Amino acid sequence: MVRKPIQPQPVRFGAQPQPVEIDIARSAVIAIDMQNDFCHPEGWFAQKGLGVKATRKPIPVLQRLLPAWRKAGGAVVWLNWGIRADRLNLSPTIQFKGKRSSEGVGYAETSPLDHGPSLVRESWGAQVVEELAIDPTDITVFKHRLSGFWDNELDTVLRHQGITTLLFTGVNTDRCVFSTLQDAGFLGYDCVLLSDACSSGSPAYVSRAIHFIVQQLHGFVATAEALLTSLAEAPRPKRSKTPRGN
Repeated sequence: MVRKPIQPQPVRFGAQPQPVEIDIARSAVIAIDMQNDFCHPEGWFAQKGLGVKATRKPIPVLQRLLPAWRKAGGAVVWLNWGIRADRLNLSPTIQFKGKRSSEGVGYAETSPLDHGPSLVRESWGAQVVEELAIDPTDITVFKHRLSGFWDNELDTVLRHQGITTLLFTGVNTDRCVFSTLQDAGFLGYDCVLLSDACSSGSPAYVSRAIHFIVQQLHGFVATAEALLTSLAEAPRPKRSKTPRGN
């Protein structure tokens, strides 16, 4: 039951309101909702008539960031919607927000182009888009709220891995990303929002407001590009072959 000490792996990069130094060994990139139902041209969002240009925007950034982050020894956590098929833990309000009208397609319902029930765990729509490769060392956590810290195991999983700093990526900036980031801060995690690795279909001023609030109250706003530049200059650790978890 004696935990082995974790060797610090500091890296410093530019951020707002000032540069930050984090410990890679105690940090995780959180990739939020990069799933078929949000990002694929035939997913739930697209079939509702919502464009996926914004939700696909983080894909090329994450394609570059995640391999470099893993190589540096950092953890990757996929935080995805994965609901119960019977929706028993979704309130009427949450179900309404997913459906909006009697004719709409809600959570766990099937769209006209049938890829299975929307956002049900293990369904096509809940899978991460094929453009983003999941490594065996990555961690996957499912959620059924905007915030990834409610009514699931995310906090426990992170703490058992010794993770104290979270780098936020994914979609949507003003919804699941911000909700999870706020709760992370309230729970005592250090938070960095990687703005170019996040996106939203909301008007641009909404994301600017989120960036302002994060800088003022919850942590720091940086870019994946700034982090990548610093990772390229950081010494490479000896990486364990043992997966952190599932």
